[in-house]
Amino acid sequence: MSDKQQFTFQTEIKQLLQILSRSLYQNREITIRELVSNASDALNKMRHLQLTDEKLRDETPLEITLEPDNDAKTLAIRDNGIGMTRDELIENLGTIAHSGSLAFLNRLTGDAQKDLSLIGQFGVGFYSSFMLADKVEVLSRSYTEETGWRWESDGSGEYTIEPADGLERGTQVRLHLKDDCTEFTGKERLRYVVRRYSTFVPHPIRLDGEQFNEQRPIWVEPKTSLTEDDYTGFYQHLTHRTDEKPLWHLHVAADSPFQFHAILYCPAGNFERLGFGRIEHGMHLCAKRILVQDDCRDLLPDYLRFVYGLVDSADLPLNVGRESLQDNTVFRRIRKVLVKRVLDQLDKVADQEAETYEKFIREFGVILREGIATDFEHRDHVAKLLRFRSTKTDPGKLTSLDAYLDRAPDDQKQIYFLTGPDAAAMQQNPNLEIFRKKDLEVLLLTDPVDEIVLSTLGKYSDKELTSIDAADIDLPETTAKDAEKSEETDDAKREPESGFGKVLVLFKEALGDRVVDVKESKRLTDSPACLVNADRGMSAQLEKVMQMSQEGFQMSKRILEINPRAPLIRRLCQLSANSDHDEFLRNCGRQLFSNAMLLDGLADDPRDLVTRTQQFMAELAETRSPIVT
Repeated sequence: MSDKQQFTFQTEIKQLLQILSRSLYQNREITIRELVSNASDALNKMRHLQLTDEKLRDETPLEITLEPDNDAKTLAIRDNGIGMTRDELIENLGTIAHSGSLAFLNRLTGDAQKDLSLIGQFGVGFYSSFMLADKVEVLSRSYTEETGWRWESDGSGEYTIEPADGLERGTQVRLHLKDDCTEFTGKERLRYVVRRYSTFVPHPIRLDGEQFNEQRPIWVEPKTSLTEDDYTGFYQHLTHRTDEKPLWHLHVAADSPFQFHAILYCPAGNFERLGFGRIEHGMHLCAKRILVQDDCRDLLPDYLRFVYGLVDSADLPLNVGRESLQDNTVFRRIRKVLVKRVLDQLDKVADQEAETYEKFIREFGVILREGIATDFEHRDHVAKLLRFRSTKTDPGKLTSLDAYLDRAPDDQKQIYFLTGPDAAAMQQNPNLEIFRKKDLEVLLLTDPVDEIVLSTLGKYSDKELTSIDAADIDLPETTAKDAEKSEETDDAKREPESGFGKVLVLFKEALGDRVVDVKESKRLTDSPACLVNADRGMSAQLEKVMQMSQEGFQMSKRILEINPRAPLIRRLCQLSANSDHDEFLRNCGRQLFSNAMLLDGLADDPRDLVTRTQQFMAELAETRSPIVT
C-alpha cells in the first residue's frame, strides 16, 4: 500500500477553481444540490448493479446522509453507492470529462455569475464545493475493492490521495466550511435546501435519522396508480395552497424522440383579478428529479402563466441558465409539446366539464386571450377557447365562437360584436335594432381589451369579426326571423318624407366638422338616429379608454345616421317645408347627435346640451294652454 501522493490539477480545473474561489456567488446552496445529485447518481448505479448481479445484493438501504458538525465547522454528504477507486478519484476529481472540457472552457466568459451557471452542465458540479469550503476531503471505497482512499485539496491547484482504512462502500464528501458558510451546519437551513432542490431525489436523504425528502415524485409513476388525493397533495406541495384543490390537472409522459414527464395544474383562482399584480410563472424544471429552475418562465408562454406544475427530463443538463435553455433543442421541443397539451386539455374540459370551464374562463380568460396577439401558431386554437356574452345567451352565461357560428344563418359572412360599459347599456344601443329584427346574434363585449383581441384576430372560420357600428356592415339577405315577419307594416314600407333631404342638409350645417357625414340609415327600425364608425376604427368605448390613458388623444369623428321612418324624423320632415323652422331643425340635429353620443357612453359639451334642452322645454311650454277645460 503506497503512501500519500500529491497531484496537480488539470489546467482547466485550475481555471475553474480560480473562478469559484474568487466568486461571491449569491446562491451557494448550489453546492448542496450538486453533491446530493452526485450521491444520487452513485446510488442509482449501485441499484442497477444489484439488479443485475445477485452477489452485490444486501439488505442495506441505499440512502444519502447529511452529517453537519457545528463545532468542527464541517458538513459531510455521505452515500453508500458504488464508490471510487484511486484511479477513478484521479479521473473524476482531477480532470474534467474529455467530452465536456473543451465545450466548458469555450463557454467561460470571465463573469463569475454567468460562469457559475454552467456548474453541473459539464460534469464539474463537484467543484462547487469550494464555494463553501476552504478544504475538501473525499473518503471513498469502491464496491470492487476492500481498501478505501482519501482525496484532499484546498483548491489551490493541487490535491493528494492516500489509503484510508475502515471505510464502508460508498463516498463521503467532507466540507471544511469557510467562516461565512457555517450556516450550512444548521438543520433547518439544510432542510430548506434539500426540500427546495432535492425533494424528489429517488433515495432517502437523512439527517439525524429524519428523512428530508418525503414527497413522492408522482410524475414518473403510472397514471393508473395515482388517485385524485395524490394529485391534489402534489399540487398543494408545489403551490403551498394547502386548502385549495386545482380546477384540473394534466399528467404528461413522453418517451420518444426525447423523454420527459410533467404534471400541470390550473389553480382555482386568479390572484391578478384580486389586485395582487401580475402572477409569476409557477413551473418547476427538473433534470433527473433535481430542480434546475423553480420559476422557469420559458416552459410556457406568458398567456399560459397561470399554469403551475413540474417538468422533468433526463435529456436536459442538470444546471442550465435561461439563455442556454432557450438554445437547447430538447427544451424547445418540450415547450412545444406542453403548449399543445395544455390547449388540448382546455378543449377537453370545455367539452366534458362545461361548468368547470366557465369558471376557468371567468378566472383566467383575461390572461388566455393574450395568446391571440402573441402566439400566431396557436391563435385559432386560443380563439376557439375564448368565451363571450351575447344577445342569445342567458344572463351570466357565455358562448364560444363555434357555438355562435352554429346558430348563424348560412349566408352570414361576418361575426358581429358590440362594445359597451355593461350588457344592460348595450341592449339600449340603437345599432342593435336591425339585428333584433333579423334575429342575428351579436357578441356583447364589456371589456375594451376584448375588442382589441377580436380586431387582432380579424377572422375566425373565414368569417370577418366586425363591430355592428361599422358603416359597411354586411347583413345576410334572409334569416329565419325575416320569413316569420314577411308581413311588414305599412309604416316600415313607407318611403322617406319629401322633406328628408332638407333635414339631412340642415343637420349637416348644424354639426359641421363634428361628424364625417349625416345620411339615411338602413339599420335603424325604431330609434331616430345613431352614430356609425366611418372607417372601422376603435369603438367609442375603446377610444374613451385611450383618451383617459393618453393625454391629447383625439376621438375619431363618426357618421350620424338618421332613420327617416321614425315618427320624430317624419314630423321634422314636414316642418322643413317652412323655412322659419330651419334653426329649430338644426337644434334638433344637434340634440340627436348629443343623444347618440350619450348612448355610446360619450359626453358632448354639457353646457350646450343643457342650454338646448332648456330651450326645447321653454318652446314646448309655450305651446301648452294654462286654461283647464
